[in-house]
Amino acid sequence: MEVFIDKLKEVLQSVLPITILVIILHFTIAPLPGIEFSRFLFGALLIIMGLAVFLFGVDIGITSIGNYLGKEIARSNSLKLVLVMGLILGFFISIAEPDLIILANQVSEVTDGAIPSTVLLVVVSVGIAFMMTIGLFRIVYRYPLRNIFFVIYTLIFLLAIFSSNDLFAIAFDASGSTTGALTVPFMLALATGVASLNHDSKSAEIDSFGLVGVASSGAILGVLILGLFTGDSGITGTLSVDVGAYTSWVVPFTDTLPHMALETVLSIAPILIIFVCYNLFFAKRKMQTADFKRAMLGLLYLYVGLVLFLTGVNAGFLNVGRQLGMTIAGMDSKWPVLFIGLLLGLVVILAEPAVYVLTHQIEDVTNGSVKRSVVLVFLSVGVGLAVLLSVVRVLVPEILLWHYLVPGYIIALVLAFRVPNLFVGMAFDAGGVASGPMTATFILAFIQGVADITPHSNVLLDGFGMIAMVAMMPILSLQLLGAIYQQRSKKEGI
Repeated sequence: MEVFIDKLKEVLQSVLPITILVIILHFTIAPLPGIEFSRFLFGALLIIMGLAVFLFGVDIGITSIGNYLGKEIARSNSLKLVLVMGLILGFFISIAEPDLIILANQVSEVTDGAIPSTVLLVVVSVGIAFMMTIGLFRIVYRYPLRNIFFVIYTLIFLLAIFSSNDLFAIAFDASGSTTGALTVPFMLALATGVASLNHDSKSAEIDSFGLVGVASSGAILGVLILGLFTGDSGITGTLSVDVGAYTSWVVPFTDTLPHMALETVLSIAPILIIFVCYNLFFAKRKMQTADFKRAMLGLLYLYVGLVLFLTGVNAGFLNVGRQLGMTIAGMDSKWPVLFIGLLLGLVVILAEPAVYVLTHQIEDVTNGSVKRSVVLVFLSVGVGLAVLLSVVRVLVPEILLWHYLVPGYIIALVLAFRVPNLFVGMAFDAGGVASGPMTATFILAFIQGVADITPHSNVLLDGFGMIAMVAMMPILSLQLLGAIYQQRSKKEGI
């Protein structure tokens, strides 16, 4: 119980800032219509409770399962097993990731079914499976991570030249959406498990990061390859807001809860089945009974927490985000929407479940030399700037998404050859981790609201792409932290 109370305190510190910000906006410049404010408050309560239970479940469940499978894969010394497990785990944890399901449904809704959600889910999941396998091979053979990222992003931008412009923003958004509340803890633990069998502890520390970054690039590659066959079709988007659709603030939650319960079962079931079957029939060293029961209990907590969290986000936060975006962007002055965008980016990163997991792992793996609080500050500033720049892109029609992404990733790749190896993996992992459920719902909805109310904007082309920015900026900010860390270490003679 004491551990859960500690988790609850940390979650309160993370979620309260964005809750207080929305409350202030409601009573000042952007009052929410009808029952929206009540929906938001109850959604915030569900998010706080759900996130605390989820993180408790991650600690005792998904982390131990990922570590166990990672060690078993590495122990086997079988390239065939690495290939098979990489493809299977990569596909199933991606296709059932709640963040990706949310994005696919939003794309299908905005395009009126022109881009079906099922097609997007399958294409992205195949790409994730392929690149996750590449990432596992990299850890086994200890191939330099910076070289892998250089090849991957060179290929991505070459494909982007020939792919559909309609899918460019969606491709990069999909990359961020695939690395959510469920997949990130599992991938981090899996990478740590594979890397831990390396007898060189320093190399194991470095190799335990980077798998999330490599795997998430598969989403971009998959969607861009799809764009080679679809071509530009001039798809436009429309946005629906359900103000007035409900007469009671309770009904959205009772309607959403069963869907979230089912989606979360689909999210967790593949990992559960693979883990149980592998432990029973294939493992060289079966997990001890006490550890197995603890892992099962952890998955149960994780399930309950994730259902509460996603219900709170979808029923309480999503519509409010769109409303705020439309209300604030509809003012005579554009300064408020720019300032609020920056503030939302600064605080929303603190409420991402996967950010908690990654920052603690960074602190643990580096034995406290890289403080969690410092990593959070750099991530927060990076995401704040990402949301601000996304608002600017919507307001200024001459600015296109690739104007940000191409220079940004060129700088990131240059920095990758100049900062310590450990920070390269951390940075690219952080890019995927930062764009989790809160970003994929509340902030994306806010940007779509801004795009919908801005006369010259297209919700499809301008409303998407924000997740791509949120995924890129932490890469730059953490590599900057790595450069600072390197200079400080030199001065101190470390």
